[in-house]
Amino acid sequence: MKAIEVTGVVDEQGNLSLYEPVPAFAHGDVRVIILYPESTEEEDPDDTSIDEIKANLRRALHQAKTGQRIPLAQMWEGIDAD
Repeated sequence: MKAIEVTGVVDEQGNLSLYEPVPAFAHGDVRVIILYPESTEEEDPDDTSIDEIKANLRRALHQAKTGQRIPLAQMWEGIDAD
């Protein structure tokens, strides 16, 4: 058995809706495993908003254009890569 990870939402009636279609090679019977946070206050670290991503990209682009960057060789200083 192979696995495909997709995301979706379960509505108030318990119906599952996927945010995008499953690839065509995954037709037929499937098993569904639903992972959900134990509390609604728990945040997924991968759930960064689009606006926050755009702001981070703008800031990084501005820093690159204005020379506010760290040389790659310097980034490794102090990192113990044993």
